[in-house]
Amino acid sequence: MSCKKTKTLAANDRKTYYTKVHGLQSIAPLVRSVEETPEPIPTIVKGTIPNWIHGSLLRNGPGKFEFGNQQFNHWFDGMALMHRFQIEDGRVTYRSRFLRSDSYKQNSERNRIIVSEFGTVALPDPCKNIFQRFLTRFEMIKPTDNASVNFMTYKGDYYVSTETNFMHRLDPETLESKQKVDWSKFIAVNGATAHPHIDPDGTVYNMGNSYGKKGTCYNIIRVPPERGGPEDTLEGANILCSIAPHDKSKPSYYHSFGMSENYVVFIEQPIKLDLLKIMTSRFRGKAINGCIYWDPNQETIFHLINKQTGTESPVKYHAKALSTFHQINAFEQDGFLVLDMCCSDDGQAINNYLIQNMRQSGEALDEMYNSMSRPFPRRFVLPLNITEDTPLEQNLNTRPDSMATAVCRTKNQVYCTFEDLHADDLRVYGGMEFPHINYARYNTRPYRYFYGCGMNNLVGDSLIKMDLESKKFKVWCQPDLYPSEPIFVPSPNTEEEDDGVILSVVITPTKNQSSFLLVLDAK
Repeated sequence: MSCKKTKTLAANDRKTYYTKVHGLQSIAPLVRSVEETPEPIPTIVKGTIPNWIHGSLLRNGPGKFEFGNQQFNHWFDGMALMHRFQIEDGRVTYRSRFLRSDSYKQNSERNRIIVSEFGTVALPDPCKNIFQRFLTRFEMIKPTDNASVNFMTYKGDYYVSTETNFMHRLDPETLESKQKVDWSKFIAVNGATAHPHIDPDGTVYNMGNSYGKKGTCYNIIRVPPERGGPEDTLEGANILCSIAPHDKSKPSYYHSFGMSENYVVFIEQPIKLDLLKIMTSRFRGKAINGCIYWDPNQETIFHLINKQTGTESPVKYHAKALSTFHQINAFEQDGFLVLDMCCSDDGQAINNYLIQNMRQSGEALDEMYNSMSRPFPRRFVLPLNITEDTPLEQNLNTRPDSMATAVCRTKNQVYCTFEDLHADDLRVYGGMEFPHINYARYNTRPYRYFYGCGMNNLVGDSLIKMDLESKKFKVWCQPDLYPSEPIFVPSPNTEEEDDGVILSVVITPTKNQSSFLLVLDAK
């Protein structure tokens, strides 16, 4: 086993960790267009796949980065390519299909980029006259339906989603789109995340922003599990709670949120959306990603919303400026809400994933990677029982062996510091992202294990299993191989948290190697 070693630099007393690496492998071949495989093909199995695994692993991501002589600018812009690994009796078949979104179809028909994406502004139609092209500059950028981020289920149906108001309902076997679904036809939101949470009864919670006469709001969305008929999509969805941003003209960007048994946890981080710049972006010829910025002088704010009543807690929990894309888990215990998440001390990384950056090599690649703050798993402990009698300026966290702090500044504001969920040796692997747990049995509950990707390149280059009791971890890592987010599948009828397998799709930039589905014993 050979993995790139990193040297860690502590940047001032804020404990922002950067790396100093040399000789990173270029991942440029991973950011290239590929062909779809719409009909299932057999695979060669090396090793043994447990016979109890029956089902499909569905994955989604960008797979086409240009039309004609026009190229997308950002990794997130690539056209959605869906993958299905069907596992049955120890054998696996594979198929893939591009999502026939309106964006894909319009771009394909004209053989150029017609629909703007996160990091790419579509140029005015050359077939229009000069006056028409000029007027186009004053139009708002329309949201894309290129649902390239994630698979999810609502009411038993499968969807792919991005972060706009559009999703696509799919046939999970053929990967063909059955219906384009618009959130705004059911509730007053302008988009929703691609990382909802699901309660045991099938109720789905999500979040989405709204921009209207009442100003900007963050909205907690609830979708019931019941369906009135086979064509039901988001019928019955409602806004559980609306939250006012700290700055209504510059709300926070968020990729996901946390959820415990009784609360939705919204993390208002200092990655900001400049709404004026977004409104004028088409006129200025700028994409949405250029309207997002990091404000290190603003604190992070945790908002708690009661899932039963829809009321927002008057107590706000503050922390230093940090950025987070994925939460690990959240649970309530002994009067505290424990929130675990992967986060870093700098929120500028989102614009490092321009395609031109990801195709760099040599010193340019090393320099860009070393400029990025590393993500690490951290725990915040939020005291729930804040009253008029709660003492100020003393640590309220009484959990044994916990290094996190929670101090009341005022009766409605608690300042929190985190504890690391890792030892120093995790820095050798570049930190950790894309966490996953035994979700079906341990989401919203106390747990011991989580899995994720080590980040010794711009994408994950190892798989890590973390033990929260010992803060020790196990690693799968092979040269020139880049695994995707690990998915935990539990063994049937097991009582042990880590009894199951980890599934991960492994890709490689090396020409003489092929991509493959990796199946690991989770223990």
